[in-house]
Amino acid sequence: MAKRRVNGEGNIRKRSDGCWEGRYTAGYDPTTGKRIIKNVLGKTQAEVKTKLTKVLEKTKDLDVVRAEEYTVTTWLRTWYDLYAKPNIRLATADRYQLMIETYTIPRIGKIKLTKLTSCDLQKLYKDLMESGRVHVGKNQSPGLNSTTVRSVHRMLHCAFEWAVKERLISRNPTDDCIAPKVQKFERKTLRPEDMKSYLAAANTRGLLPMFYLALVSGLRKGELAALSGLTWILRIRLSS
Repeated sequence: MAKRRVNGEGNIRKRSDGCWEGRYTAGYDPTTGKRIIKNVLGKTQAEVKTKLTKVLEKTKDLDVVRAEEYTVTTWLRTWYDLYAKPNIRLATADRYQLMIETYTIPRIGKIKLTKLTSCDLQKLYKDLMESGRVHVGKNQSPGLNSTTVRSVHRMLHCAFEWAVKERLISRNPTDDCIAPKVQKFERKTLRPEDMKSYLAAANTRGLLPMFYLALVSGLRKGELAALSGLTWILRIRLSS
């Protein structure tokens, strides 16, 4: 029985056109069992030997046949369905789906998973920061904020870590990326000397209780609106 070559074996020869070629076994076709042969080319034997050593080192622990099947799109969707969605909260799953389908796939989805580089991802982050927003409102920046882009980076890191575990890629490309720093904005607060006029203006509009509550409780606008609505409903029910 003929000996099977394993990932890590290759041979070098000089072709009739004068170039040197290194051929190696990248895996076996699961249907036919035949070897999958790939090659590297160079002008000299030494150049080909160096290239062959590098490619064999890179692919020795990979499931080459399966890896070739995936683009960034197909892997992210596979990862989302199998690993992410069943193990996270519904709100988080919805956010992941938005980041995958809206922010990532339209930009880098066609790239082969094995060909994806940290440079591709760095360009993705830059594009999202500059023009990633889908619906741009009046006086609103077309780019996503740094917090959102960092969230995309963290999600992609998780997805590609699973690709490494599945032997589809040898290294996580996000490891060499620089995620955007979170931008800090200075909060504007009401000065003590302005509180009297603030409450007086609220009183003239019949909103003194709500504005006073905002000052002493620190509730956000949405929380205040919800509380106001609940109070209004209770008043109606008590008066009926």
